[in-house]
Amino acid sequence: MISETQFENELRLIIENGIREDLGEGDHSSLACIPAAAIGKAKLLVKEDGIIAGVAFAKMILEYVDPNLKMEIFIEDGTPVKKGDIVFNVSGSSQSILKAERLLLNSMQRMSAIATKTKKYVDLLEGTNTQILDTRKTTPGFRACEKWAVKLGGGENHRFALYDMIMLKDNHNDFAGGITLAIAKTKAYLKEKNLNLKIIVEARNLEEVKEILENDGVYRILIDNLDFDDTRKAVALIGNKCQSESSGNINENTIRSYAECGVNFISSGALTHSIYNMDLSLKAF
Repeated sequence: MISETQFENELRLIIENGIREDLGEGDHSSLACIPAAAIGKAKLLVKEDGIIAGVAFAKMILEYVDPNLKMEIFIEDGTPVKKGDIVFNVSGSSQSILKAERLLLNSMQRMSAIATKTKKYVDLLEGTNTQILDTRKTTPGFRACEKWAVKLGGGENHRFALYDMIMLKDNHNDFAGGITLAIAKTKAYLKEKNLNLKIIVEARNLEEVKEILENDGVYRILIDNLDFDDTRKAVALIGNKCQSESSGNINENTIRSYAECGVNFISSGALTHSIYNMDLSLKAF
């Protein structure tokens, strides 16, 4: 993953662009009927059971919109919540609260849904030695928040983007002339550029697993779309030579069985690309 400084910069960019996109030349609805000096309060109301995520991000949004807004937080990120719970109150300029409302809700609803789904997958893996990973199958422009939400749900982050880890997938290997050539070219490239990046290589079958293992310097083998029997065989071949990761259409019904094959990690794009936003509301009171 990227550094904390890079991550914070990504969050700042999300907020800046989100407010720009929503506010434009001004919130004419609020400007038309709410005096600039008006002071108000609102509560973040939970309308659906799940794992709450995005409280800290909401604080960042509110501070960006108006540093004078005050938050009173009752429930922290990563906590199970039930319908009717109040996560926090915000008080200050009514116009400022309304400026921040939609970006705050959009972010927290999606982050909470991701954290909730991740926690479900984590629970399904309880008792195994396998960890759940996210992927790059994220919403464009919102990746930092989605990966943050995975962590809040108890999962782990895969690489953040194309620049912080080498991942040689089937297309890379085919375009490069084969797995061994792809690995050799990659190691030469990293040496030339003086880069210290981990190398993950995808295997589509057991023969490719064997070929990858003939090469030094591979950090993890991505076992893609293998059935349970071949996954167990792949794990046995890999042993302690490097890490193992399963992926490919793994769902709630199959994740436990793949974990019991002995892989170190299971990566799932479904954590971020196949979720329905959790129902939250910001209500004036």
